[in-house]
Amino acid sequence: MERQRDIDRLYHLLEKLEETVGGKQKLKDCTGYMDWPDRGVYFFFTPDEHRDADDQLRITRIGTHAVSEGSSTSLWDRLRTHRGAKRGTYEGGGNHRGSVFRKRVGEAFVERASLNDEYPHWGKGSSAKRERRLDELEMERRVSGYLRDLPFLWLNVNDEPSAESQRAYIERNSIALLSNYQRDAVDARSDAWLGTHSRSEKIRRSGLWNVDHVDEEYDPDFLGDLADAVEDTRPP
Repeated sequence: MERQRDIDRLYHLLEKLEETVGGKQKLKDCTGYMDWPDRGVYFFFTPDEHRDADDQLRITRIGTHAVSEGSSTSLWDRLRTHRGAKRGTYEGGGNHRGSVFRKRVGEAFVERASLNDEYPHWGKGSSAKRERRLDELEMERRVSGYLRDLPFLWLNVNDEPSAESQRAYIERNSIALLSNYQRDAVDARSDAWLGTHSRSEKIRRSGLWNVDHVDEEYDPDFLGDLADAVEDTRPP
């Protein structure tokens, strides 16, 4: 009951955030010219996944960036990497080796369509040469098409890069709260959710495109920090 209550509060806070920023965004409509905060936490939803009790879209991915000391990655840098390339050699595609989100979505597409022979190197290595990236371009474009259509919200949490940052705290506890991994499901994912084809048991069973923190307990006090961040966030 307490977890259900805290999940309801999290969604209520994000509803308030949505009203403040003028609605959810989609990566296909976003540019670097928008007034993004330097640092933040983002929440992706899936259009055909809903909560059990009402028509609210279900959160399926939570993330942040720059959690290593000295990192200069901005919120838009991370979102742009998930979005992929809009021009150039890899136009319409992207680099899944630079985005775990892209990697996991691509894996699920590969597994669902039994395309392991066509993409034997998907997700392997931290970089790839031009020839291999071109061989993978069709799947990269498929991933981009999926990710660019996911609604998302973001929080302004402008603290210094650190594993102990407030951003990391909010990210970690949001994931732990929403994860259904090895516990009674709340707002269970549907059988049609792409993540059911993931190679990761944690993704399949948690209902999130996250692996880290899905098997952890959450600190309910983080919701107070989340509420404060909602108050500090403005439209882009």
